[in-house]
Amino acid sequence: VSTKFPTVFLLSLTCACLTKSLSGVYMNSMLTQIERQFDISTSVAGLINGSFEIGNLFFIVFVSYFGTKLHRPVVIGIGCVIMGLGCLLMSLPHFFMGRYEYETTISPTGNLSSNSFLCMENRTQTLKPTQDPAECVKEMKSLMWICVMVGNIIRGIGETPIVPLGISYIEDFAKSENSPLYIGILEMGKVAGPIFGLLLGSYCAQIYVDIGSVNTDDLTITPSDTRWVGAWWIGFLVCAGVNILTSIPFFFLPKALPKKGQQENVAVTKDGKVEKYGGQAREENLGITKDFLTFMKRLFCNPIYMLFILTSVLQVNGFINKFTFLPKYLEQQYGKSTAEAIFLIGVYSLPPICLGYLIGGFIMKKFKITVKKAAYLAFCLSVFEYLLFLCHFMLTCDNAAVAGLTTSYKGVQHQLHVESKVLADCNTRCSCSTNTWDPVCGDNGVAYMSACLAGCKKFVGTGTNMVFQDCSCIQSLGNSSAVLGLCKKGPECANRLQYFLILTIIISFIYSLTAIPGYMVFLRCVKSEEKSLGVGLHTFCIRVFAGIPAPVYFGALIDRTCLHWGTLKCGQRGACRMYDINSFRHIYLGLPIALRGSSYLPAFFILILMRKFQFPGDIDSSATDHTEMMLGEKESEHTDVHGSPQVENDGELKTKL
Repeated sequence: VSTKFPTVFLLSLTCACLTKSLSGVYMNSMLTQIERQFDISTSVAGLINGSFEIGNLFFIVFVSYFGTKLHRPVVIGIGCVIMGLGCLLMSLPHFFMGRYEYETTISPTGNLSSNSFLCMENRTQTLKPTQDPAECVKEMKSLMWICVMVGNIIRGIGETPIVPLGISYIEDFAKSENSPLYIGILEMGKVAGPIFGLLLGSYCAQIYVDIGSVNTDDLTITPSDTRWVGAWWIGFLVCAGVNILTSIPFFFLPKALPKKGQQENVAVTKDGKVEKYGGQAREENLGITKDFLTFMKRLFCNPIYMLFILTSVLQVNGFINKFTFLPKYLEQQYGKSTAEAIFLIGVYSLPPICLGYLIGGFIMKKFKITVKKAAYLAFCLSVFEYLLFLCHFMLTCDNAAVAGLTTSYKGVQHQLHVESKVLADCNTRCSCSTNTWDPVCGDNGVAYMSACLAGCKKFVGTGTNMVFQDCSCIQSLGNSSAVLGLCKKGPECANRLQYFLILTIIISFIYSLTAIPGYMVFLRCVKSEEKSLGVGLHTFCIRVFAGIPAPVYFGALIDRTCLHWGTLKCGQRGACRMYDINSFRHIYLGLPIALRGSSYLPAFFILILMRKFQFPGDIDSSATDHTEMMLGEKESEHTDVHGSPQVENDGELKTKL
């Protein structure tokens, strides 16, 4: 086999990690757009996002174990193709649905002659949503979100073999001291992918969803409006293409690779069988199902491994909740558009994470940090990053001033738990719809749910340049005018956003530094023949207890903070248009803090247990019996300081890890 194959496989696997993470992060960045396109709640959007984990869930354990017996590069290549097909399916609803019609009081056809969106005291018919059952049936096209969810499930199925089979392949055919660096390179690919995914998401979010089929000059909304839907389907077509292209090299890679220094880790047993250790695969042909239950039992009886899973589940719950809804948080808290929020995430959080992964892998290789020292390093850095995260509570903004929701028509803020009064003396005679969300910003700094509710009687201009005049509810020294959209946040809020982003850079870098040391502890706490199954079971638990439920329950909690829901033509509830950002902030920051804080208890027990165990590369040779108990072995085992196996006097090979 050519000696170039290890490098080719590492590059191919890095590209696969890049494209899979690109697709995943792009999907995450488009959640808000999908939520608005199909007029669904945040909890349903969270279910769509978590459906990826459902597809991954059904296959991860079996692929991790049985996949090692198959041609691993080919299996990874097939997975990339399946991911591409899933992304293609996710884009299809756009081509089968009609044009997106956003909620507005202004005629979507651009006919402004009726002035029906203005305050007219002599109007006898109140503008209310049409209660036509046919309209409700027509709007059942919103169930097309199921197609997006199925595509995401298929994408999850395709992603299944990439990480467990890829890492086990590297562990089997790479020198143990090089594994941290190689895994660091893979992690760099996992972070570089999100950078491109977020840039793609930011670009697509600025393009109107029906670009090419509507005249954008007639639109009365901008990308910063909560009714705006970007061209989310374009990005999924791009993701489908790159995933399929990435699969090609894997079909030409060999089933096994040569390994430098192979002879140093080979021993012959008394019955003449050749066995390899130190992270390599056995050459003896194990049956497809042989030892599966034995390996599972050993893993469940491994206290460090089980505590590591518990720690990971709690940490990932907090991380998924924070990252999944970060674009929505930046939109609501700091008044940014979806495109701006996605771009800021890509620029300020992912590059330091990528740098931290590389530095973490380099430190582990350069200074040859032992497993125990790596555990202490990861724990201390994680606690420090956790304490910095608490500072986010100080970088907040106030609710936008919207008359009838967050403030009175006199500009005085009221308690949000008190029933909002949308109507006032200045607009009672205007016969306005009280449900339609078509906000305008008055020159007094207060926003109103519509031009009619602001008491506006005249207008000039068209599209997004419309200006409403003679507004009876706007009390100002000027001409009492208003423009489309909510009022922008003040300069103080912009300054706090800058501090938020600076803090994000620091936190992201420290968080990524803990990843490689922590992951090496995880890999070294299981025996080599159990490693692939151990990685798969670890991923399985994260999917079941974090990846699937976290976006759903977190989205449901966010829905409870909604101040005003959009209204469909048939009167049914649509997507949320405005949140109480104080309650939103308490949930968005408080829940991850509670989850991650509780994860340090099992992490502390891991440190205590590791003091009693001996790992390859640790100088201390004591506590052998405890190591045997950790691995579930009753035999007496010995190893040198390099982790190489030693042969007993009776000729039988024994090893620890």
